[in-house]
Amino acid sequence: MDKDIAISVRGLGKRYVRNSGPKHNSLREVLVGKLTTLATLGLKRRRKDHFWALSDISFDIRKGENVGIIGLNGAGKSTLLKVLSRIVTPTTGEAHINGRLGALLEVGTGFHQELTGRENTFLYGAILGMNRTEVEAKFDAIVEFAEIREFIDTPVKRYSSGMYVRLAFAVAAHLDPDILLLDEVLAVGDAAFQRKCMAFARSLEKKGSTILFVSHNMYSIKTMCQRVIFLKKGRVVFDGPTAEGLKLYEDDSRMKDAHWFWSDDDERPIKFTSGVIESSAGVDSGVIAHGDRLTIRLRYSTTRRIMAPDVRVSIDRQDNTHCMTFSSKQDGMDIPWIEGEGELVIQTPPLKLTSDFYLANVAVREKSVGKLLAAQIIAHFHVSDHDLGSLSYGVFNEPGAWRHAALAPANDSEVPAPTRAFIATR
Repeated sequence: MDKDIAISVRGLGKRYVRNSGPKHNSLREVLVGKLTTLATLGLKRRRKDHFWALSDISFDIRKGENVGIIGLNGAGKSTLLKVLSRIVTPTTGEAHINGRLGALLEVGTGFHQELTGRENTFLYGAILGMNRTEVEAKFDAIVEFAEIREFIDTPVKRYSSGMYVRLAFAVAAHLDPDILLLDEVLAVGDAAFQRKCMAFARSLEKKGSTILFVSHNMYSIKTMCQRVIFLKKGRVVFDGPTAEGLKLYEDDSRMKDAHWFWSDDDERPIKFTSGVIESSAGVDSGVIAHGDRLTIRLRYSTTRRIMAPDVRVSIDRQDNTHCMTFSSKQDGMDIPWIEGEGELVIQTPPLKLTSDFYLANVAVREKSVGKLLAAQIIAHFHVSDHDLGSLSYGVFNEPGAWRHAALAPANDSEVPAPTRAFIATR
């Protein structure tokens, strides 16, 4: 392998056996199922149902390169990182790692529930390849970075998920890895700690470390990675510049399930089949002006009657900052029931969002506060304004009423003409 290559993957594939057996909802059903299995032993066996989580994956990542792994749920992103970190053995192909590897894949990986934060720091450090002397030398820096000094001698079973992640990231990062694998686990941390982690990752990049980063947060991908690998159903469908890859991902994600939604229903009671976001000019261009009204058109199809649905349309900024939610019930539109096919249309008030990229989702609950039946991505869009950038002006911007009066100087002759109060308008 070329000495400038940090990760080399050739023909990588991972096959799993899908559990296609009957579902049991009670102890009686389990016992009957086991007795049936014993009675039919030696007869025709159930055919195993295989599926490929990864298929024919090949790529090279150079030393010092930051690469984002993107794709919808089930695309194989986390499986790929587990194979690279040697947690999972590939079915086909091979992966070569050139350098010291640090990985943060799942909350609590390498932690023992009964041990304290201090003890787990040494345990996790050993798992990642550090010896005790190395962990001791870096211990204070790890605890300081994790911001949990007062809880370091508390058993981690009493930690919140955010505390888990802070400690795990701190240990993995202070390993001084040549290669750092990061999964979506940073999503459970607070925004301030996420920014701290991103800054630390950039410092590792400046030292020449290679970072492979899985996230549904496209803002993080855009700011950290110069290249993305787009996975779809276990295959690489794009490998190249970040901007181009994110555009393909956004187009592909329309009307797909939101990454945080999961349903155990075999058949979805409702599915949104199309979604359009139009500007006040009636154009679906993906770009709107600050202060514009949106018309959002949603078509749906149901498999049964849904009683008293509460349909909610939410808008999030690209860094996952939640901006607003429109609710059919809260907005005064009580829908007794929906059934079959139909269309819902919502017109927003003037949106005073600042210039940035946004994502619109739609979700439905039955009987207002009942079970979440669906949550899908409508579309991504960009709010355009030359002056009102989100870094300077936050999420929203409304003009304020300003008043100015000069303080009287010692010399009355220097008193300026009165300044009138005025209201700024755009």
